[in-house]
Amino acid sequence: MRWRAAAFAVVLAFASALPAGAASRIKDIASLQSARQNQLIGYGLVIGLQGTGDSLRGSPFTEQSLRAMLENLGIATEGAAARVNNVAAVIATADLPPFASVGSRIDVSVSSLGDATSLRGGILVMTPLSAADGEIYAVSQGSVVVSGFTAEGDAQTLTSGVTTTGRVPGGAIIEREIPMRFTDTGHLIFQLRNPDFSTAVSVADAINRHTGKRYGGMLASANDSTTVRVARPKNVALPRFVAEIERLVVETDAPARVVVNERTGTIVMGHDVRISKVAVSHGTLTIRVNESPIISQPLPFSDGVTAVEPLTDITAMTEGGQVAILNGPNLQTLVAGLNSIGVRPDGIIAILQGIKSAGALQAELVLQ
Repeated sequence: MRWRAAAFAVVLAFASALPAGAASRIKDIASLQSARQNQLIGYGLVIGLQGTGDSLRGSPFTEQSLRAMLENLGIATEGAAARVNNVAAVIATADLPPFASVGSRIDVSVSSLGDATSLRGGILVMTPLSAADGEIYAVSQGSVVVSGFTAEGDAQTLTSGVTTTGRVPGGAIIEREIPMRFTDTGHLIFQLRNPDFSTAVSVADAINRHTGKRYGGMLASANDSTTVRVARPKNVALPRFVAEIERLVVETDAPARVVVNERTGTIVMGHDVRISKVAVSHGTLTIRVNESPIISQPLPFSDGVTAVEPLTDITAMTEGGQVAILNGPNLQTLVAGLNSIGVRPDGIIAILQGIKSAGALQAELVLQ
């Protein structure tokens, strides 16, 4: 646990060095409402596996798909018994980027649908990918790249990563474009990736400063905490205008938040986290029970029998328990106060939850 405590101190110390507001480009914190991705999905087969595919009895849909594919290729399979184990049924997914043109390629992710144990070394055969409207927008095919592996012996099995999912880099060719009315619109809508009223107003102010100097008018207004509306200036190419807006730098803001992951012991604090003056005591009680029975042997040539005399040793130990005064007017002071208690990350998580319940944590506590 020492490395976890050290990692906790490093993470918090790094966060304390950050300024209250970070300067970011608009393109890094917001995206155009019309320029959105679309999700694609398809059902296909991965072939060429080394005996790690679906068992056709356990995955009957794999056998049906295999027969249908062979019949489409002109091979009659009626009445024939399929006993292959190098085929796996998979679900293929991909994200269709905005403004994607016909003929461009995108990456595809594949996941096993049956009881296959690994997709390593397989090839995804031609798989149509459709969107929510049911139309086919891309077709995928290619070698599956799997990062995980499995090594199995008679008495032990070693598995690293996930072997039933993989990727086909550049494995899908776009066959249909999604119509976009980008150049015909009279205004632009920028959506913040992290909604915040202060950031939205800062974005609108930065755009107005730029358009006021360059185009002689204020064209932006913050609609809410998420969207900023920008009017299109006359006689200006829209792609060039968007490029000018995206390069503008603004000061972002965010609410004070503490994110805690109890499974991994990870704690991340924002710069504006504050703690009112509070006294904290944390200690753990450990009880250890040790059984050391004594075997008593009878004397030679006697009528005695071997007896077992129980012997139990119980030890109680208390770790920590000291009382510390925490007062975090800034993040650096708060980190120093928490580290002074000398507890592990799981103890710090419990302390933060207790401080929040006491009303002294001036931030949102997010538990994952």
